[in-house]
Amino acid sequence: MAELDYKPGSVEDFDRLYRSSFNRILYTIYGILGDRSAAEDCTHDAFVRAFKAWKNWKPDAPAEAWLHRIAINVAYSHLRQGRLREVGELVRRLGRPGPSQDPAQLAEGSELFRALRKLPPDQAAAVVLRHHHGYTNREIAIALGAPESTIASRLAKAKERLRAELMWAKSPESKAEDSRAFVSERDARVVLTDGPIT
Repeated sequence: MAELDYKPGSVEDFDRLYRSSFNRILYTIYGILGDRSAAEDCTHDAFVRAFKAWKNWKPDAPAEAWLHRIAINVAYSHLRQGRLREVGELVRRLGRPGPSQDPAQLAEGSELFRALRKLPPDQAAAVVLRHHHGYTNREIAIALGAPESTIASRLAKAKERLRAELMWAKSPESKAEDSRAFVSERDARVVLTDGPIT
């Protein structure tokens, strides 16, 4: 169903929003925090806060962008407070082996993910929302609570920092590697490739 079909305060509509956006919200928060356990906790906290505020949501902003704003604020609060998770909780979460490797664990080991974690949280959030979720600058601005011009600036700064972090892709040592990530000179997209970079 379309975004316009959400009705503020409707439990059924919030359930639909939860089901359709949970993984995207989790990935965004994971990109900001770099810690899967903390991202899961913050994502759940964000959905609880959003549910409590659901009756006040204004349909002039996309529901998922509104939800991203809440989730990103929760992640920022987590970073500011510097809460540390206990080892027992981490072991409990990671102790159950899955049938296959978690895609988040695969991403965590990539050069791109390591470079993304080095960005300031506001830049990392903008990059994830743009390049992973396909948000426009307007939607990112709503999600982050910042002017569109600020979003354009954050994306430009993030592009430069990612280019510097991923410069290894142009070094002679990296030519032997099978997989590379780089920031496209032409259109500022982050590109993953299995072949040579030309």
